[in-house]
Amino acid sequence: QVQLVESGGGLVQPGGSLRLSCAGTGFTFDYYFIGWFRQAPGKEREGVSCISSSGGSTNYADSVKGRFTISRDNAKNTVYLQMNSLKPEDTAVYYCAAALGDWVLLKGSAMDYWGKGTLVTVSS
Repeated sequence: QVQLVESGGGLVQPGGSLRLSCAGTGFTFDYYFIGWFRQAPGKEREGVSCISSSGGSTNYADSVKGRFTISRDNAKNTVYLQMNSLKPEDTAVYYCAAALGDWVLLKGSAMDYWGKGTLVTVSS
């Protein structure tokens, strides 16, 4: 049974940092590229970042470039999203998703599997 489980969300003040984790089970993790997506209340889902199956390629939304860093540890079947200099507009439910292939494509419709999400709230 395929599972993606996000963790690490929470409440943080503006300017603070959080590290999200996405753990995958039930599939050959290092064959899949992983993406992070987010959805804020009343807004459409948007792509945040993705990383190729090998970890050699990454992609970021313009809104998070220079602040967020994606990485993966295939030995642990886990992808991380380090989020620094957080802003109130980063508040959202963050989802990780997986799709087969060693490339990067930040497109929700391309993803095969999804986690249930973790809430990030940036507020003073």
